[in-house]
Amino acid sequence: MEHRGHPLHEYSVHRQVLDELGLDELGQKGNWSTEPTFTQRLRGSTRCSVARVKEIVLNRVPVLAWLPTYPIRENAVGDLISGCSVGIMHLPQGMAYALLASLRPVFGLYTSLYPVLVYFIFGTSRHISIGTFAVISIMIGSVTERLAPDSNFLVNRTNGSGSVNVDERDAYRVQVACSLTVLAGLFQILLGVVRFGFVVTYLSEPLVRGYTTASACHVLCSQLKYLFGVAPARFSGPLSLIYTVVEICRLLPLTVIPELVVSLVALTVLIVVKELNGCYRQKLPLPIPIELIVIIAATIITHYCGLSAKYEIDVVGEIPSGLKPPRAPDVTLFSAVIGDAFAVAIVGYAITISLGKTFALKHGYKVDSNQELVALGLSNTVGGCFQCYSVTCSMSRSLVQESTGGKTQVAGLISSFIVLITVLKIGSLFEALPKAVLSTIVFVNLKGMFKQFMDVPMLWKTNKVDLLVWLVTFTSTILLNLDLGLAVSIGFSMLTVIFRTQLPRYSILGQVPATNLYLDVDTYKEAKEIPGIKIFRSSSTIYYTNAEMYMEALQEKSGIQIGKLLGEKKKQASTLKQQEHKKDKNEPNQQRVNNVPNGTFSLVENNISAEAEGHPFKSGVALKLTESPAHGSSKGQVNWAYQSDTMPDSTSKTRSEYYEAGQASKDSDDKKGHVDEAGPHSIILDLSTTSFVDTVAVKTLKNIFRDVSEIGVEVYVAACQACVVEQLETAGFFSESIPKSKLFVTIHDAVLHILNKVGQIDVILDVSYNTKM
Repeated sequence: MEHRGHPLHEYSVHRQVLDELGLDELGQKGNWSTEPTFTQRLRGSTRCSVARVKEIVLNRVPVLAWLPTYPIRENAVGDLISGCSVGIMHLPQGMAYALLASLRPVFGLYTSLYPVLVYFIFGTSRHISIGTFAVISIMIGSVTERLAPDSNFLVNRTNGSGSVNVDERDAYRVQVACSLTVLAGLFQILLGVVRFGFVVTYLSEPLVRGYTTASACHVLCSQLKYLFGVAPARFSGPLSLIYTVVEICRLLPLTVIPELVVSLVALTVLIVVKELNGCYRQKLPLPIPIELIVIIAATIITHYCGLSAKYEIDVVGEIPSGLKPPRAPDVTLFSAVIGDAFAVAIVGYAITISLGKTFALKHGYKVDSNQELVALGLSNTVGGCFQCYSVTCSMSRSLVQESTGGKTQVAGLISSFIVLITVLKIGSLFEALPKAVLSTIVFVNLKGMFKQFMDVPMLWKTNKVDLLVWLVTFTSTILLNLDLGLAVSIGFSMLTVIFRTQLPRYSILGQVPATNLYLDVDTYKEAKEIPGIKIFRSSSTIYYTNAEMYMEALQEKSGIQIGKLLGEKKKQASTLKQQEHKKDKNEPNQQRVNNVPNGTFSLVENNISAEAEGHPFKSGVALKLTESPAHGSSKGQVNWAYQSDTMPDSTSKTRSEYYEAGQASKDSDDKKGHVDEAGPHSIILDLSTTSFVDTVAVKTLKNIFRDVSEIGVEVYVAACQACVVEQLETAGFFSESIPKSKLFVTIHDAVLHILNKVGQIDVILDVSYNTKM
């Protein structure tokens, strides 16, 4: 047999039908794990020895592990070229992104220096470039502008107006940014020490991409004022982006034309050369450092042509030479920035670890997510004491570092030396640099983020739930600002996970003939239901949020309305009792049916309409109790589904016997169809998708066994994972009424057991113990 040109192989399995007890015996169930117990791990972690101390030091300070064995001949040249390239990129991006944080450009240079040195010592990724980044910068800027608005620093106020004390304002903004950075770093260190690096997994890729795209829109709008040379009012809180755009549009008639021309010329040059870098990246030994070239050219032209004085072009201004001494953060600001600090910590780490793991997978090494948290936290904490603001990795710089031959973080060390030289010696030369040129550098570097809009058509085709997460994240971040937008996005993303598990797909399975495959009958044409057996599966685990719906779906899919049947049973039992009481009263000498010697049973068709009563068995066979032939009076009718509850055990019959008895009077050609109409005698719950059970799930399963058994239908469980079986045992699920013999290894084992029990092997269904594929 062939399928699409490929031969199909066959296999046969010969084994006994296995329930859980048989599996335990066959597999020799026990605790065979070689992993250390919690006590052993705790004892090992607290044991003090030279080897243990060395292991801890090398894990916490990775540079000590790889730097002594650094292969100079293989890596030195690549790291040198890569470090120079990235260092050149740090200069314009550091100054430009500082404007996003509402700080002076020199603080962007500081941020490109100290954190890079710290990450060199404690980081585990070899290719990412730590430093300023647009998204984090705009998050810092939203906080500094909220806590230090221009209105708080007005001097010479007359008639509600006055000039702004820029020096005092900028100094306070630096305090706010540093305090926020230190607190974010402390959050990251704490999460890393307690090994909470997995927290970033709650930020799905659609969420991160939607959030960074919306952040790019915030960045774009924040730089429009430099592009047009206008001074819009500052807004904060929800809808601040909308208000800012409206305000800039209102001020467009006041555009400074020379500043707009400078912006357009710089933007055109940057776009053209960057596109050339992309087209010829395989042929160019190094990408053209167009950003640095544009900065140098714009500074020279502005300085020697006097553009700032003639045309009122806004320039960077004073850039002090030298380094600032460390200073402790203002802890009184912690309470005002704690929420923003946690958001910055999580977003910064998410960007860093996602890019770090991408490069690690590509180059075949491992990135420790918890150590990355510690490294990033130390970079922020130490940097915040040296007047830096929060850092993360930059995609553009990281790609350059990797593509130009960088092998280790030595490249980052070299790039920090270039920044250091700039800060110490040549930083003051850029005082005449127009801010509009820095804004164009920001615009160009947003290209990668805006390309993420292409996620929308891709997600529309692949996964609409992820598309919804992307759109909600983008919209909430645009409208509610960066902090509230992130909170709403995470909450909505978690809700989608809950809804997916709360609203799973329920299905009835059927067997593919002559195989042990059981598939959804609504999806696979060849999957046929086994007469008398309903196999029910949920696509998700069963727990408290969907346990009730699991019960309802079971009734709907199987056609067994348990509540109605139990009510019908009680009603029939009550009617029968009343009839017997009445006959005892009217005919005191008449012998009761259950005391009549030689009493016989005869099967008649139940005249109760199953459809009218909501009965699951369409025109099912009913058992009629009669006296001996000498007594002609009937004593009532009892539905056969409840026979085990109403008849003495000595005369009770199995469901299969009633099926066979009911078929005796029928034509043999109608036998199979009548069995189908009689309804299910067994239900198999496929728990293969269940990964855990809680107390609500255990209670629900117990109720299913109890209620379904009361209406004469047997319930079995199949394909439980070992961990789920252990949880069921711990919860006291198994008992005399629910023995382990009701739990089978596979669905096929359960089916074979049921068919063998009712005597229908190879009669109702062509099922064999020897399954061929």
